[in-house]
Amino acid sequence: MKERFGVGDYQYELVEGWGEWPLSGVASDVATDSQDRVYVAVRTAKTAESKTGAILVFDKDGKYLRSWGEDLFTSCHGLWISPADEVFHTDAADHTVTKFNTEGKVLMTLGTRDELGAPGMPFRMPTRAVGSTSGDIYVSDGYQQNRCHKFTPDGELVLSWGKGDPLYYEREVLGKVTGTPGDGPGEFNLPHDITVDRNDLSYVQDRENHRCQVFDPEGNYITEWSGIRFPNDAVIDENDVMHIAEGPGGGILLVKLDGEVIGRWGEKGDAPGQWTGAPHGLWLDSHGDMYVAEVGAQKALQKFARV
Repeated sequence: MKERFGVGDYQYELVEGWGEWPLSGVASDVATDSQDRVYVAVRTAKTAESKTGAILVFDKDGKYLRSWGEDLFTSCHGLWISPADEVFHTDAADHTVTKFNTEGKVLMTLGTRDELGAPGMPFRMPTRAVGSTSGDIYVSDGYQQNRCHKFTPDGELVLSWGKGDPLYYEREVLGKVTGTPGDGPGEFNLPHDITVDRNDLSYVQDRENHRCQVFDPEGNYITEWSGIRFPNDAVIDENDVMHIAEGPGGGILLVKLDGEVIGRWGEKGDAPGQWTGAPHGLWLDSHGDMYVAEVGAQKALQKFARV
């Protein structure tokens, strides 16, 4: 009998050897379209002189189909696909969010490429963009400022919220922390992901504060969940259970939308089904199968089939 992974009713078997990778790179995020084709945002190079990326497309069995975006991406980060097969990609290094069709045609760009937005405004190294049931677009803007933004479906800015100095950027890039942590309600310390439920409540993975904060459609604070290990990414399934990809020392955390923890699974290691890097992106396809993208390792993308 194959080894099982998961917790409670959420049980999986690893699909070993999944993915015919055509190149080396770091899988930043992953999503599937309405046909369960798999799109992987890949950082293909990252040096002081060069940052490049691409979207790799596979079928559900891991056969490589094509790639696109090589002429556009600087530092691949967040990826999300709508039920209408609109592909939203967040490029942290060039301060943009771009909507594509599944062939890679640009449909909309938010932000100005290679230009920082004004403080408090879009964008200063954004992390993820998602759509809501109403069609509005929500963006977490987390590395060089601690903000979230809401746009109309046409890309008009509706509101922005969040406070806190960019301590992660100061520490990791500037090498000196001078700011003040934002750890109160509605404040952030690296909002790394934003996810919107069927009622247009937004859930912000406040990574360096080890929590998820919940807001109403006007950006008003409702509540928070603490004790999350560096939350990087999240998806909500059809049963209103949130699956959160935790960073170093974590795994996959399952939480009901009322904050009740179901459990977590996964561990660091070199064995199949363990994390050689750190979970950074995850997605559930139409069958409930899970894809986990890991940073800190090359070609680290695993598929877990729901059983």
